[in-house]
Amino acid sequence: MSSLPCITDEGANPGPTRDALYPVQRVYRVQHADEWLLVVDKPAGMLSVAGRGPAGEDCLHGRLCRRWPDAMVVHRLDMATSGLMVFARGAQAQRILSRAFAERAVDKRYVAVVAGRPQAGEPDSEGWTTIDLPLAADWPARPRQKVDAVNGRPSLTRWRMAEVARCAWEGGTRLELQPVTGRSHQLRVHLSTIGHPIVGDTLYAPAPIAGAAPRLLLHAERLALAHPADGRPLSWRCAAPF
Repeated sequence: MSSLPCITDEGANPGPTRDALYPVQRVYRVQHADEWLLVVDKPAGMLSVAGRGPAGEDCLHGRLCRRWPDAMVVHRLDMATSGLMVFARGAQAQRILSRAFAERAVDKRYVAVVAGRPQAGEPDSEGWTTIDLPLAADWPARPRQKVDAVNGRPSLTRWRMAEVARCAWEGGTRLELQPVTGRSHQLRVHLSTIGHPIVGDTLYAPAPIAGAAPRLLLHAERLALAHPADGRPLSWRCAAPF
């Protein structure tokens, strides 16, 4: 295991910087690197994997492959989302880690700033409230997703008030989020559907909320999993930059 210094993201566009409260990052940090996996803090505005056309060629996976040619994708974060991502090194590690994600054996925690203050209906003993709304692709409006009670896939999100209540955006609330399932845009759609869209969300928030921050205020803050080689527990934390 090794902890590596920040790698400057020299190829990224500078991005908007009008609000010093929510600085847009232009570097990524490798939090962990060994023969089996990499854990990286992805900045907002960078693709996780290659997209379409020349504009989609630059991505975190591609950059990592320049240093670790055997890096392979296990899961993704939206381009607008920052935070911790894990990459496998080699096909065997990818199979093991992909199975862990599929079997929900990976603990993922996010932090977000949402509009308003959600009311917890029936929280559990740890303060979590569950959003249980099936999701499907909104094909006429791709890449948007939507709640679909007929054709949607089961989708579960848990939320609670964040331990660090700091929220510089007036009228917003800082939440801790746990996606039990991992559907595309799940956290964004679920929070928007219950009336508390994420600040800076240009897909699912009304214009005043979407434009209230220069980036989506959603960050993958914690990640815990079993090492694919020997099963020992590993965990990482990367504080949100907002």
